[in-house]
Amino acid sequence: MSESRETDPSPAPIDKLLAAAVARRFYLENQSKVDIAKAFNISRFKVARLLDAALAHDIVRIDITVPAEIDVPLSQALTERFGLRHAVVVNLTSGEGGVPAVGDAQQVSRWLGTAAAQLISEIIEGDDVLGLDGSRSVEALSEAVARLPSCDVVQLTGVHGQDLANDTVVAAVRRTAEAGGGRAFPLYAPFALPNAQTASILRSQPAIAGTLDRFGRVTKAVVGVRAWEADRSPVYEALTDQEREMYRASGACAEVAGQLFDAAGQAVPMRLNARTIAISAAELRRVPEVIGVSGGERNAGAIRAVVRSGLLTGVVTDATTARRLLGDEGVDEGADDVSRARGAKVVEAAG
Repeated sequence: MSESRETDPSPAPIDKLLAAAVARRFYLENQSKVDIAKAFNISRFKVARLLDAALAHDIVRIDITVPAEIDVPLSQALTERFGLRHAVVVNLTSGEGGVPAVGDAQQVSRWLGTAAAQLISEIIEGDDVLGLDGSRSVEALSEAVARLPSCDVVQLTGVHGQDLANDTVVAAVRRTAEAGGGRAFPLYAPFALPNAQTASILRSQPAIAGTLDRFGRVTKAVVGVRAWEADRSPVYEALTDQEREMYRASGACAEVAGQLFDAAGQAVPMRLNARTIAISAAELRRVPEVIGVSGGERNAGAIRAVVRSGLLTGVVTDATTARRLLGDEGVDEGADDVSRARGAKVVEAAG
């Protein structure tokens, strides 16, 4: 049956729901105008008009940006030194041409999140289950990722704000799942509760328990790496002064998905876990691939510690931090120490 050309103009105002649905299939799902026309029983010419209208009515916004430069030699050097599967080093040193200087923490997180989105797009497969924590870089990843194979996306840590349903990490999990048409498993629960009993009651709630049960199925995870200090760490903010002193005395310097590590890369035992809603250190170590995302001068020591722990199989960071990591580790000891730590991770997972 031949397609008839429509001669009537698009109605005004436009059908915004239809325009949004057409735009989503075209821009996010990469469907052709012909396929979209068949799906909605309209002509391809109307599809074209709806796409134009979606732009004109600000339903779709297109930003054309020049991506930050990836430093391939530094990326390769990190991979080889620490025995990583993946390393992406973004050059953020110039502060020119739309690329932020390293000192701009918010913009650094955005560029690193964009690089992490590209990495995840390349390594995720259809049978994967992707875990995301509540870091700023993961939020940026969710905004940058355009398309993924259909996979489930699981929230690994509870929220830190008051609006549980609309928290940024919940939104990030939803957006990332939508990029692949997979299922989202958010955690509508605070990260830290007043006491262990309250946390236990929340964990038993069906919606929350359903997400917690998914932790053991996560095959790839993206987590932020933070320095453990005031105004930088959700764990720090959740502790009493006495608890902070206790963990400081234990050498805590880095935080990943609500877990603490000392400078040697050893996990710091935490009584706080009894009243938090988050993936445990043991569960995180059982995830086959964990990508750590972090950069900036204040987080350099934290990244170094978590790399030494053997928890990470991949790193996304900036060039200045990468050079610091390579310069601070001895050529012989870096990969050997991480390999031993990763071997311990494998043994623990097997057990």
